[in-house]
Formats: sequence, C-alpha cells, structure tokens
Amino acid sequence: MSEDAGLALPRRLRLPLGVAAGAGVLVVLLLGVLHAGESSASGVDAWVESVVGAPTGVRHEVALMVDFGGEPVGAAILVAVLAGMCLALRRFRLAILTVACLVPAFATTPLKDVFDRTINGDHLSYPSGHTAFATAIGIVFGLLVVDVFRVGGRAALAVVTGTALLGGAEMAWAQTSLDAHYATDTLGGFATAFVLVPVLAVAIDAVSARIRPGGGTPV
Repeated sequence: MSEDAGLALPRRLRLPLGVAAGAGVLVVLLLGVLHAGESSASGVDAWVESVVGAPTGVRHEVALMVDFGGEPVGAAILVAVLAGMCLALRRFRLAILTVACLVPAFATTPLKDVFDRTINGDHLSYPSGHTAFATAIGIVFGLLVVDVFRVGGRAALAVVTGTALLGGAEMAWAQTSLDAHYATDTLGGFATAFVLVPVLAVAIDAVSARIRPGGGTPV
C-alpha cells in the first residue's frame, strides 16, 4: 500500500500545489488591486467579452446549465455526487474535502467587499465564487482519479491541473457569456480555489492523523 494511500493530498503533490497556492495569493491580490472599484470592462475583459459574445439558442441553455452548478442547489448536487463517489471508493478524507469545496466559494464574499468591483449595476463581482467552486470540485475530482488509479510522477500533477482547468474554464465561459462576471473575476476565482483547496486538504490530513494516529484512512 502506498504511503499516500487515504490522504486527501498526496505527499508528492504538496510541494507543487503549495507553490500554486502561493502564486494564487499573488494573483488574487494583484488582480483585485488592479480592478478595485471598477464598474465596467476594459482591456483584457473588454476583449474577452467581444470574443465570447452573448450566447444564443443551445449555447445559452448550456451556459445556464453550467451556471446552475455554482448556484446553491446545483452546488449541493455536485458535492453530494462527488462525495458519494469518494465514500463508495472509501476515500473518506476526499469526501470531506469535497464538502470543503464550498469554502473557496464562500471566501469570495468578503473579498468582493474588499475590492468593491461591480458589474450590472451594484452587483459585486471580484472574485467569482462560481468559478472558485467549480475549480475546487475539479481539483478534488483530479485527486480522486490520482488516488484510485495510482497515478504517479508528473502525470499526477497534470491530472489534477487538467481537471481543475476543465472545471474552472467551463464555469468561466458561462459567467462571461452570461455577463455575470468579467473574465478577470473568473481568473480570481480560479486562483482562490488553488489557494484554499491544498490548505484544506493538508488540514484534513493533519486532523485525521491525530484522530487515527499511526494509521491512515481505509482505502
């Protein structure tokens, strides 16, 4: 049995994801300071809006479906499904981490107040909680794949990064298409998830180790 068996965050991924978390802090703060107090799109945000455009027909319906995944009911469904998968596969710490994916979404609320960026009137927009949640779910799903299939080396990091990018990118597209967020809002949400999920995973592992000293969570 691998020494990483049962861990929410495998030891081989702690350094690279720790570096990613540090970079994420810088991204969140830098973008927040650059766009603090803004109420309209400019620069990159304006360009992305012109490229993405308003979705119509099927694209609009798909965007609404993706957006629903970040709403309270949709998020609860996604958490329940992924946590259920983790429990069925006896990855108990990852099940807890799945529920903790709500933390990055909630963390964007006080950050919105701090940076005071608005869209569509007085709606606070930076960073995107929807994107933070979708990215967090993507990270945990990647960790589950890595654990179940015993993915090692650089491939493990590629899997986790890939699933996070997939989850974050699809939500970012939906949010910008529906004019709910600026593109940089979604980047801030993506970075928020990479800051908090590794920290939460390490905390879960630490607490679990104290509760179950000398033994890992059954796999």
